Amino acid sequence: MISQNFNPATPEGGVIIILVLFSLFTWTIGILKLLQYLRLQRRNRQFRHLFWQQENLHQSVAQTRAPGALANLAQAAIAAPERLKSSHTLEAQLPDRVERALSQQILRERRTLESGLAVLASIGTTSPFIGLFGTVWGIMAALHDIGLSGSASLDTVAGPIGSALVATGIGIAVAVPAVLIYNYFQRRLKLAVADMDDFAHDIYSLMQAQGFRGAEFSAGELRGAA
Repeated sequence: MISQNFNPATPEGGVIIILVLFSLFTWTIGILKLLQYLRLQRRNRQFRHLFWQQENLHQSVAQTRAPGALANLAQAAIAAPERLKSSHTLEAQLPDRVERALSQQILRERRTLESGLAVLASIGTTSPFIGLFGTVWGIMAALHDIGLSGSASLDTVAGPIGSALVATGIGIAVAVPAVLIYNYFQRRLKLAVADMDDFAHDIYSLMQAQGFRGAEFSAGELRGAA
């Protein structure tokens, strides 16, 4: 808790303001990332249901109102053979191109999910040191003022030193939530990427079973081939 003697004009006061802003950034990013992952989970669940119910991938993608990561993977798989056929690419190259298209789309989705995590990592790493910097700066200023006043009584020393130490405590208080939130979304990122890898494998296996002749195939055929 900020000291009652908090003064934004003091060195440690300026550092505390920076740390409070860092805390606001942390919770704002955390809330936005949580909404992002909840939306992703909902859209992926809806598209997975369509994928197994429709006659082919074209219908699944066409009926998706709000595309998510899995829908984007399906779209990339559809576009790869169609784009390559128009450029007279050898049919033997289609498997590699489809696999590359799926891998590239997974990387794009991963970069989207990683947005903001670097800021959380930076806040969690630097906040304690920023707080310590404010404390050292505040103590130096307090000792300078004490030297000028010529008084070294307990009341004269304890107040400024105690106020300066608040910055270190706030720095740690800001860093802990940032690190916890960062670790939480790193875990969710790994699970999301693993889910995309599994779904990409299903799409690739389905297209491989049909000789990569495009997306006019039933997802039910994958169940029969499994």
